[in-house]
Amino acid sequence: MQVKIEESWKEVLHQEFHKPYFEQLTAFLKTEKMQGKVIYPPGNLIFNAFEKTPFGKVKVVLLGQDPYHGAGQAMGLSFSVPAGITPPPSLVNIYKELHKDIGMPIPKTGDLTKWAKQGVLLLNASLTVRANEPNSHSKIGWTQFTDAVIRHISEEKKGVVFLLWGRFAQDKQVLIDQTKHHVLKAAHPSPFSADKGFFGCKHFSLTNELLAKQGQDPIDWSI
Repeated sequence: MQVKIEESWKEVLHQEFHKPYFEQLTAFLKTEKMQGKVIYPPGNLIFNAFEKTPFGKVKVVLLGQDPYHGAGQAMGLSFSVPAGITPPPSLVNIYKELHKDIGMPIPKTGDLTKWAKQGVLLLNASLTVRANEPNSHSKIGWTQFTDAVIRHISEEKKGVVFLLWGRFAQDKQVLIDQTKHHVLKAAHPSPFSADKGFFGCKHFSLTNELLAKQGQDPIDWSI
């Protein structure tokens, strides 16, 4: 299968696209579509995180679990929704923490493309989902692919800040060389857990402090 993905990532991940699991993954998605299943995000946005944040520009990785499964929400960037779509509860809580941490006014849009273009890889562990069925594509091979993404970043880059929110994301820290990267952990921003360690984590200001210590430009978190 010819995968349409940003050129630097195509070079980094080229071996993955020829492995049996990835061929099985693409065959599964084709079968789902043939059966009339609705899959999010749209095909042209499945690799949007890679398109917006080329490999050489990655400074921060914000790991999500699953694309939004409601109509019009998923856009291939973790936690992000297109302009005009009401920000979901987890994103609302992210904005609350941003306001508390750095004083950022609460945005009305949920589109985080501005972060992605500054080097924040907004990566979901699964890159697709069946409409109205959360985690429906979590076992079709995507996690093997995105684990490889994390490993390549860990092995080939230095000084990346990984934001791991919630147990699922924190389980990925075994893929990260913490002798040369920074891992910040907190509870998930979901309304079910934000009060248990997400609010007050100050990850946004901490990220910029870590980047500044390395001589890198901080992230402008304003939307």
